Amino acid sequence: MRLGAALVELRIRDSRSLKAKRGVVQSIKRRVRNRFNLSVAEVGGQETWQRSVLALAAAGSETHIVESELAKAIDFIEELHLAEVTGSDIELVDLPEEARGLDWDGDAEELGADGDAHGDAGGSEDEWAWEAERED
Repeated sequence: MRLGAALVELRIRDSRSLKAKRGVVQSIKRRVRNRFNLSVAEVGGQETWQRSVLALAAAGSETHIVESELAKAIDFIEELHLAEVTGSDIELVDLPEEARGLDWDGDAEELGADGDAHGDAGGSEDEWAWEAERED
């Protein structure tokens, strides 16, 4: 599994208040999520009127695909012209399946019988049903 994260530093020149900045940032986040199906969060500059740092995250099976999607998303943010991109960085991490103790082809040697990685799913279906009835 390949994980990618990007940080995008933005400058919102026309913003004169936190409310105005939030509107621009929310618009950028929504458009990136819809276009690229990435996780997007504001991780810096929340208390400033004209600066924001967005984090983008993606996961995939091929490193070049994850990196390409993040780079395309950064280019897309620039092309929106809602904010100036003053800096960006992409980091990639390769998580080998063997190191996690998981076999992605379907065998669950390290997993408990119920499929939980720690061996306990918090109870059987009967216990879950009993909890639901007790709450009623």
